Amino acid sequence: MRSRTFWLNKIELYWQKRPIIWMSGVRRAGKTTLARSVPGVEYFDCESAATRYLFDDIEAILAKLKGKRIVIDEIHRLSNPAEVLKLAHDYYPETRVLATGSSTLGISDRFKDTLTGRKYELWLTPMNHRDLVDFANEEFSHRMLHGGLPPFFLASEIQEQDFEEWLDSFWSRDIQQLFRLQHRSAFLKLVELLFVQSGSIYEATRFAQPCEINRQTVNNYLAVLEHTHTVHVVRPFTSRKSSEIISAPKVYAFDTGFVSYFNAWSHLTRSNQGHLWEHLVLNELHSYFRPQQIQYWRNKQGNEIDFVLIKRGQPPIAVECKWRYRDFDISNLECFRRAYPQGENFVVASNIDKAFTKQFKNLTITFLGLQHIAQLT
Repeated sequence: MRSRTFWLNKIELYWQKRPIIWMSGVRRAGKTTLARSVPGVEYFDCESAATRYLFDDIEAILAKLKGKRIVIDEIHRLSNPAEVLKLAHDYYPETRVLATGSSTLGISDRFKDTLTGRKYELWLTPMNHRDLVDFANEEFSHRMLHGGLPPFFLASEIQEQDFEEWLDSFWSRDIQQLFRLQHRSAFLKLVELLFVQSGSIYEATRFAQPCEINRQTVNNYLAVLEHTHTVHVVRPFTSRKSSEIISAPKVYAFDTGFVSYFNAWSHLTRSNQGHLWEHLVLNELHSYFRPQQIQYWRNKQGNEIDFVLIKRGQPPIAVECKWRYRDFDISNLECFRRAYPQGENFVVASNIDKAFTKQFKNLTITFLGLQHIAQLT
């Protein structure tokens, strides 16, 4: 079993600050394997009827586990998971709890209390660069085509049935257990279209007719996909200038492997490598920044900045993604900095081993590899 040191270090850091961690992530992202690899934990699988029976008497089980490190996997399967975590925090603060699930905490009707101020939320993304190092394979082409779910990444060949089985399981286990949606075909058709058009500006009306649902249902389904980390909604950065896109978000699929599968890309080409690289950079940013901190900028003339990072009290940070750094064109960044003169500028490219800085006219730009993104925090 490979040790995912980046995430293990995060868990230890968060436990130093608060006793409860809520770890979410898509199916097969490795939540269970990671949780069981945390040193010194006692593990409980809530898929098991025996475990659910144990937690019917919450106070008794928590008293027995006082002062221990415990993992409660798939905690949403319990009848009252919020009460378990609330009592653990309030009455057993010396106990460290790592609870896992597939969605953000507040989306399930079993979490009426979202434990505000009592827990840290940890989103386990598909494999980031530190994971590639731990898995001893830093080949970007492999990561982009196979994807970042560990079983898919480790496979010697891309298995198409794995992607279809993942979707079937996502619908039957995550969507039905948490949301009890109807219209399976419409929902999965929307997933397919969003994955094919991943990284595009989202307009609900474009999806309503092919999915045979109304615009409001499209938006409702998108919210479900966002809360289950299946898509990422990147909203526009704007000061509401008349020349800017102010409301239309961009929607990205959660993983490059699924983008490649739904677009029938079996190898990298000049036309898809930059597109997949942008997704991989976004995944890396998600390892360090909250989704609300990652936006994009576009004006009505078509100038665009891939990602704009928002830090409280600081000017916007511009991040451009290029497969090769020599492909960088300064024109979009110049346009952005005419509107927002203050802030750092970065280009993230696949062929950079050592970060460097260059001056372009009046703009200073730092060129980074994926392994350097931690420097942006």
